[in-house]
Amino acid sequence: MHELIRDITLCILFAWVLGLLAHFSRQPLILAYLIAGFFIGPFGMGWVKSQESINVISELGLIFMLFMIGLEIDLKKIVRAGKVILFAAGGQLIGGVVLGLLFFIAIGMSMGGGKFDALYLCVACALSSTVIIVKVLYEKRELDTLPGRITLGVLVLQDIFAILFLAVQPSLDNLQVSVILLSIARVGALVATALILSRYVLPWLFHQIARRPELILLGALAWCFLIGEIAERLHLSREMGSLVAGVSLSTFPYALDVTAKVTTLRDFFITLFFVSLGMTIPIPNGSVIGLALMIAAFTVVSRVVTTFTPLYLMKQGLRASLLPAINLAQISEFSLVVIQTGVAAHHISAETSSAASFAFVVLAVLSTFIMGRSDQVTRALIGPLKRIGLRDLDQTQDAEGHEGGHGEARRIVILGFFRAASALLSEIERRRPDVLEQITVIDFNPLVFRTLTDRGMHVVYGDISNVDTLVHAGVGKSELIILSIPDSLLKGADNEKLVRHVRSLNPTAKIVATAEILANVGDLYEAGADYVTVTRLSDAEELYKVIEAAQAGLLGDKRAETDALLSERREVLP
Repeated sequence: MHELIRDITLCILFAWVLGLLAHFSRQPLILAYLIAGFFIGPFGMGWVKSQESINVISELGLIFMLFMIGLEIDLKKIVRAGKVILFAAGGQLIGGVVLGLLFFIAIGMSMGGGKFDALYLCVACALSSTVIIVKVLYEKRELDTLPGRITLGVLVLQDIFAILFLAVQPSLDNLQVSVILLSIARVGALVATALILSRYVLPWLFHQIARRPELILLGALAWCFLIGEIAERLHLSREMGSLVAGVSLSTFPYALDVTAKVTTLRDFFITLFFVSLGMTIPIPNGSVIGLALMIAAFTVVSRVVTTFTPLYLMKQGLRASLLPAINLAQISEFSLVVIQTGVAAHHISAETSSAASFAFVVLAVLSTFIMGRSDQVTRALIGPLKRIGLRDLDQTQDAEGHEGGHGEARRIVILGFFRAASALLSEIERRRPDVLEQITVIDFNPLVFRTLTDRGMHVVYGDISNVDTLVHAGVGKSELIILSIPDSLLKGADNEKLVRHVRSLNPTAKIVATAEILANVGDLYEAGADYVTVTRLSDAEELYKVIEAAQAGLLGDKRAETDALLSERREVLP
């Protein structure tokens, strides 16, 4: 017992020290935790040698990590997922697994006879890192863009796929139809039990203790371990049970409260899991490094092929098809979970496990770097892809003779289309629908392009940061040009740069730009803008009206007025 406490102390201490180094060098924290584990483990300095300690630390961390992954799986979002996300995820998962099996069997990985290295690797390579992707997309403010939503949708369905694999995994040695059906039946019984209890029992219990935060935290942990124990009794695994426990709470009224209170414990135990995983990584030899590089290369190539292809075939355009492929091109922390279950079941070799861990590290570093520059990478790839014969949406529309893809810009041009532009078009449609015929929208969002074209509007598909796009669209002859996207959401440019480009192309047009920071207003006027909107001013005015209404006892009337306006709107981006 004392040895376990000492080992946990070393884990946390070295994870923190190396975590600080990773933070200042802008590297993934998971990488720091793996290195910390390797450093103090039996293959490093040997300060933690007890295999029992390593197993206990690993299992606790794994249970909590899967519980939190389950909490973040929103079943409602899966049900509402559009066909683009469903087809993209289906193509990526099925294509990734099929290509993976063929590739890993071809390079000599075992498949059968109690050893399933090829199967575990193809499943591991089909999953992408939620931790890395969400962190980078959040920092880039791209979670709510079309490529961001596609990426997150694919991640959710990858998690569902991993759950199904974990359900069948214990029976791989005796994989028959009856065994598979029995495993699925056990999972069904576990899920049904968890969902029934979380729907009819837990809400009442949590409502009674809603004002006792410590009991909510304790209740969440008790729920996690209870479902884990039920899973163990059903001959599944505690890890599988903790995942189902999290999923069953994801639609729970107190899910956000539970998540917030468990987050600190989650971070603690996830850190322990990755540190313990690092302890199991031996010093690599040439064959392990070679296999790791092959796994990493296959993951990147297969992800591009299996993600880009279905999105491109569904006419999402080159950019919106490339970005999710770039975002998803790494191995998931969940992949390491899958690999560890294979090691525990003696389904895969230690060399395969080590190679997968090294591949994870390599891709974690490379992916973080590439995702941070995904717009530049995408722009560099679009040209060559067009030259080899792939069509973008602008070329497709031109070839089909649709007006939306070509023709000079009209009197009013909206450069870039996001929520402010969506609201503006809805307002114009409500007040002066005849003005819509005088407007051209230039943007590279395929959803915006198709929706506005279907509504009969003039749309040019293109990148507004590219001067050639503006020249080709005929912006030089327009009278009023509106830039409604703030700098934080623009890619490859900012409002000041766009104003200078537009002013050089059209010296006489009236240019309306947008400023997020008050200090930028003067710079935009100096660049050539005729008017600068500052959204915080209009937001402040609206909030002041709400305060006045509340003080006058008229907040209900104010809400009814707003609800009436919302009911009339037909926005492109809700």
